[in-house]
Amino acid sequence: MGTILPELYETRMKQLLGSEYERYLACFEDKNLNGLRVNTLKLSPEAFEALSPFALERVGWIKNGYYCDGGERPAKHPYYYAGLYYLQEPSAMTPASLLPVKPGDRVLDLCAAPGGKSTELAAMLKGEGVLVANDISNSRAKALLKNIELFGVRNAAVISESPAKLAGSFQGFFNRILVDAPCSGEGMFRKSPAIMKNWEQYGVGYYHDLQLEILPHAVAMLAPGGYLLYSTCTFSPEEDEQTVTWLLDTFPDLETVPLPGADNCSDPELSYEGFDHGHPEWADGREEVKDALRLWPHRLKGEGHFVALFHKKGEELLPSKGFSGKKAALSGEAAEFIQSLQMPVNPNLLTVREDKVYLMPECLPSLNGLRVLRSGLLMGEMKKNRFEPSQALACALRKEEYEKCIDLSASDERVIRYLKCESIEVPDAAEGWCLVCVDGYPLGWGKVTRGILKNKYLPGWRLM
Repeated sequence: MGTILPELYETRMKQLLGSEYERYLACFEDKNLNGLRVNTLKLSPEAFEALSPFALERVGWIKNGYYCDGGERPAKHPYYYAGLYYLQEPSAMTPASLLPVKPGDRVLDLCAAPGGKSTELAAMLKGEGVLVANDISNSRAKALLKNIELFGVRNAAVISESPAKLAGSFQGFFNRILVDAPCSGEGMFRKSPAIMKNWEQYGVGYYHDLQLEILPHAVAMLAPGGYLLYSTCTFSPEEDEQTVTWLLDTFPDLETVPLPGADNCSDPELSYEGFDHGHPEWADGREEVKDALRLWPHRLKGEGHFVALFHKKGEELLPSKGFSGKKAALSGEAAEFIQSLQMPVNPNLLTVREDKVYLMPECLPSLNGLRVLRSGLLMGEMKKNRFEPSQALACALRKEEYEKCIDLSASDERVIRYLKCESIEVPDAAEGWCLVCVDGYPLGWGKVTRGILKNKYLPGWRLM
């Protein structure tokens, strides 16, 4: 085996896996698995299969997840820039898929960067309700914001705060919370061997303590009747089963919900041959631990994950909090442009900050005092005698929601030139602001004058 595992880690895994250890060790010889998750805000998995230029294989337990060959460079394809999919390791697709989100829910992704789980939660909301995506690291939160906007999410707020600070503003507000917690990353050893140095430096105890610091704030933000999903990409019982036991002991109003792999899971459609349940023998025999789900890399095609779902007892009450602001003072140009859109825009949810116009989620409370990177959908900026629509708005639109479109084929060389922020020739295009699309899916804006499109694609997103 080319990968040299830490001796202490090998000893621990032999104890955990017993006769399965050699199979686990052998999986380090397998090639890394690349995954792609379709953005169902924009198209169905079946529609993407018909459109895709890549060789795809379905991930057995994720309805919109696929294995793909990284050698085909899906991160450089125009469809990636149209937000049609997110590149994600297949096991990591599991947590968001198992949080029972429905349109209209109030959802928090507490440790959200870079956005793999947030973007799926947003797709499950289908534009209704609100998603708050938070990450304590400001630099990582910027990457999160980009992915939220690239996916065309209209009803989100992106925040960079500590869980404690966030809980001060959202006590009992959310009815769905995902905590993909910082962890020792044992499930990433095969894909990223450098993580082993971090494991040797900090060990599992450091991360277990961090998880126990984060989780009480998540529970405080969970409304009665709501669901909290806890996940890690590690195999350590201290960070998995033993954290489940700690939560149940510390918060008597929480109860586990059986997940696929559990003996009493009520949804056979979610089951998968390679799933394993949580192990009570690794957590003082607590039987509820068996409701959790374990993914092992030697049992299925993925790097591995741990997932546990909790329900907070009590009857759910809808919060009275919601966005309330003064009627937005729009310039004539901004009002005219927004009225020309075919997307639904409630004028009572428009607000202006520093000449930028935002469309707010209906049920988002005040974010005063928090470090907010974005609240709502940035529609554009009011400037002297003009309104400039935003990149985020372009991504959030459907082709049919704006009258003037330039729809190019993915094979048209002008698409790549556009994504590199170059001007392109568009001899038959109407004058003025145009929505540039690839095969019917928006990429960004341009302004046409006499057959030449002046490129308005966001420079920080350009194809390199």
